[in-house]
Amino acid sequence: MILVTGANGNLGSATLAALRARGAVATGGSRTPGEGMRRLDFDDHGGLDLAGVSTLVLISAGYAEDDQVVGRHAAVLDAAVRDGVHHVVYTSLTGVGDHLGFALAHRATERLVRTSGLPWTILRNGLYAELFGGLLIWAGSGVESAFGDGALAAVAREDLADAAAIVAANPTRHSGRVYDLVGTPITARQVADRLGVPHRTISLAEYRRRLLHETPGLLPFQPPMLASIATGIRHGFLDGTAPGLTDLLDRPARDALATAAAAATATRPEASTSARTSGLLW
Repeated sequence: MILVTGANGNLGSATLAALRARGAVATGGSRTPGEGMRRLDFDDHGGLDLAGVSTLVLISAGYAEDDQVVGRHAAVLDAAVRDGVHHVVYTSLTGVGDHLGFALAHRATERLVRTSGLPWTILRNGLYAELFGGLLIWAGSGVESAFGDGALAAVAREDLADAAAIVAANPTRHSGRVYDLVGTPITARQVADRLGVPHRTISLAEYRRRLLHETPGLLPFQPPMLASIATGIRHGFLDGTAPGLTDLLDRPARDALATAAAAATATRPEASTSARTSGLLW
């Protein structure tokens, strides 16, 4: 049986759906499990139960400070070893993202995965097209961002879910592999053009000020994390392409620009600020 962690989250639920669409025997794990899921609370180390799981799809529990994230992942991997899991698939961060504010927890977890003694596959996911569109800021009749003219090799979340399902359904074929799953470079101006509105660039200082003082609901670690994404895109560190995603999918990737535009549309002023900033990364 395949078990997908974080199955109530965006990537986890999409991965579970993709596995079931392929006819795989799969279930989800969550702190608040739905019907037919397994309770899996990463903070309840003693209660982690992976008995009967052959392949574990470990969706990063990245919504916390690094020490908490790495501690959660370490506990799950310990449980996987104890309970006889045969293979672990970890959803990590694209290789060019090492300078991002949330990269350390991913790289530390990759190290734990490699040294666990379990067969493994690491999926280094590019940043979501949904995230890129969702971080555009509506202002009057247009949008603003701190991305400047920089591009992001954005990936539709559903493509990453499909990639994880492909690997998890036949893990032996992908054992010991690291896949860098990035998409098509898109810019904020291109998204604005698709929406039919103007785009204005704001400074990184102004963006950070807004995150700190005008964006309620953010946790303390989130403003520097989001600022690191903005500066990485603005200065051309996240626009590189690679064939790993389409090779794994064996089909063209979904339209990242259309996905980003749809996400931006969903964040028009009637949406709450917290809805625009939470749930985008996972």
